[in-house]
Amino acid sequence: MNIKITGSGSSIPGKIETNSSFSEHSFYDASGEPILNSNEEIIEKFKAITGIEQRRYIQDNQTVVDIAVEAAQKCITDAATDKETIDYLIVAHNVGDIGLNTHQVNTLPSLASKIKAGLQIQNPSCVAYDLLFGCPGWVEGMIQATVFIKAGVAKKCLVVGADTLSRVLDPSDRDSMIYADGAGAALIEKSTEAGGVLSHKTVSYTSEGEAEYIFYGPANNLGKGTKYIKMFGRKVYEFALSKVPLAIQSCLDESGASIEDVKKIFIHQANLKMDDAIVKRFYRLYKKPMPENVLPMNIQEFGNSSVATVPTLYDLVKKENYGGHQLNKGDLILFASVGAGMNINAISYRV
Repeated sequence: MNIKITGSGSSIPGKIETNSSFSEHSFYDASGEPILNSNEEIIEKFKAITGIEQRRYIQDNQTVVDIAVEAAQKCITDAATDKETIDYLIVAHNVGDIGLNTHQVNTLPSLASKIKAGLQIQNPSCVAYDLLFGCPGWVEGMIQATVFIKAGVAKKCLVVGADTLSRVLDPSDRDSMIYADGAGAALIEKSTEAGGVLSHKTVSYTSEGEAEYIFYGPANNLGKGTKYIKMFGRKVYEFALSKVPLAIQSCLDESGASIEDVKKIFIHQANLKMDDAIVKRFYRLYKKPMPENVLPMNIQEFGNSSVATVPTLYDLVKKENYGGHQLNKGDLILFASVGAGMNINAISYRV
């Protein structure tokens, strides 16, 4: 049985926030002490490490449902499919449906239910549910969809990844500059065409305190009550470099394909320097140098939109040859992600 992606779509929010937008912020460290470096120094160092020059935020009158519906509708159109034939609508996110300045996480009803309503899907047998799995949520949704199809309980699944992290940012935290908003979607279904999903791998680490690396916490300037997205950046970086290459290796080895066959790696757009180091370490496991054009990146322009980064990047490369990258029939590609949990996953896929 071949299981293939037959359509994709993305929603790129219209509000552009450049690094200079943070020049008037007052930054504090995690202990609540003011950071004495100038904002110019902070921003330059941030850019050097992450590669981010700008990011995208949704408009004030929007929520995550708006961009998720847009990405999903583009995906359905791209696949030229009847939306009423979709068996599962799986929506990966992290912070729910949050209005501007409300700081109120809203997950009732589920985002999937709201998105299904927004798409005007009438079929009650289209099962809609949310998936909370950190940044690897969209990749995990694709894995779940693959398993449903293999098991014969579904023929066609729509998997959406959407987050609006701009609604949970601590303005006093330097790490807040990394986050962004976005939505991406893919339709995956049983196919008679060659290729498709070859293998997948998922792991969750919690025994060494990894579950606390990314979390909700108070503002760095000791604000009370409201909590924001927080992370221990150094711990995340070291964890990712240590564990992610091994998970990707396990996935590729299970596929039976060779490292020389890999054409592109669509990895979660978390940090340019980190992603580059992960992929170099992955190739080092095979005693190979990292090929020059194997790693598409869009974090420089769009920031880290969590679950939306991988499907958005895939859609842009597939449709626009983003960054000079392109996909050809028969190409072997890898999807991979790491994030809160700490969770890691990967998929090997033949275009």
